[in-house]
Amino acid sequence: MRTQDPIRQINYLQQCLSTDKKPLGFFLGAGCPMGIRVGADGKSPLIPDIAGITTIVRDDLAMCPDCGPLLTIVEQNFKKDGRKDTTVEDMLTHIRALRAVAGEDEVRGLSAENLDNLDDKICQLIYQVADQPLPNAESPYHRIAAWVDAVRRENPIEVFTTNYDLLMEQAFEDSHIPYFDGFAGVRKPFFDLRSMEEDMLPPRWARLWKLHGSVNWYQVADKGVFRGTTKEDGGSKRVIHPSHLKYQESRRMPYLAMIDRLRAFLKKPSATLILCGYSFRDEHINEVIVQGLQCTQTAIAFALLFDKITNYSQAVALASKRSNLNILARDGAVISGLESKWPEKDAESVSSDNGKWVKWTPIDPANENGKRTAEFTLGDFDVFGQFLQELVGNVRQTSEVPNGQ
Repeated sequence: MRTQDPIRQINYLQQCLSTDKKPLGFFLGAGCPMGIRVGADGKSPLIPDIAGITTIVRDDLAMCPDCGPLLTIVEQNFKKDGRKDTTVEDMLTHIRALRAVAGEDEVRGLSAENLDNLDDKICQLIYQVADQPLPNAESPYHRIAAWVDAVRRENPIEVFTTNYDLLMEQAFEDSHIPYFDGFAGVRKPFFDLRSMEEDMLPPRWARLWKLHGSVNWYQVADKGVFRGTTKEDGGSKRVIHPSHLKYQESRRMPYLAMIDRLRAFLKKPSATLILCGYSFRDEHINEVIVQGLQCTQTAIAFALLFDKITNYSQAVALASKRSNLNILARDGAVISGLESKWPEKDAESVSSDNGKWVKWTPIDPANENGKRTAEFTLGDFDVFGQFLQELVGNVRQTSEVPNGQ
């Protein structure tokens, strides 16, 4: 198998992220909050990934006298349908699809009331898990915010995320970075599709698009979707995952509008999208990214992956067919459609920069003086934050202020 130089890829990333003219965006997946470690031992993720959230929700529902039997029925439905490894998002999709046809009757062993109760309980549990604050101002999210503020750009920075948490919002606000998330107002901010489509705000305002909703969104029947820390009344529902609604209704929901922003971003000439903590397990999102890159040949995406490349077969398959989707994993990459391994070097030829963005690890741990292989570390969200911090420092050191200003 051919090899690629990881240092060259890092240099290219630095060039892309240092420009003030090209459209730049981040895509933050579930691996990002997992990269922030908390707890007494400093090893627990701030927020689990979707599998972890699913386990917490299932365990809590199973212990609930009212919801436990309902969960059993949902699991039986999945088993009858031959569905395995279902997540909490699959559960919500199933529940809401049944609710759309139940009316005031019963469907697949669940009444309309059962379905509403399950929906509310699951959303409440997700809220409890995902509504966590950043532990300090040195988080990778804060470093993204600092990078956004470091350079005056021609195009606004756009941040896309499938996460429900409020971590990026906290980092922007802690850093006094203005941003627009599709909502307008102060007392009870409302979702405003027209503002999203017209988008006349200055470029210094970041754009934050939450593709799967948020723990602080709620829907009031016949009134729309609002942003706030509490629900307005008992009839409002949290909006934290796409529903299978009829087209006319879904257009009033934020989901399609947020996805449209991702499509629009990838249509921009020379757009650069950096994906962090995303494992390419969402087929709908994958389709939007691949189609966008296919339609705009000058756009490019870099997926920074935490683990070995063999753990991302779906990402590798997509990148192998799409030359402007580059996959950069711990032990290898897919660049320009070709899968590669990072190189090996003799111990004495390893750069003194070892351990920063590329580590040179002994192939044989017992032989420190033997061959070493490159290990790409930017797939770790915390390390990527440090990378951005260094970029910010370099920009501020090299920026020139005109005389007399």
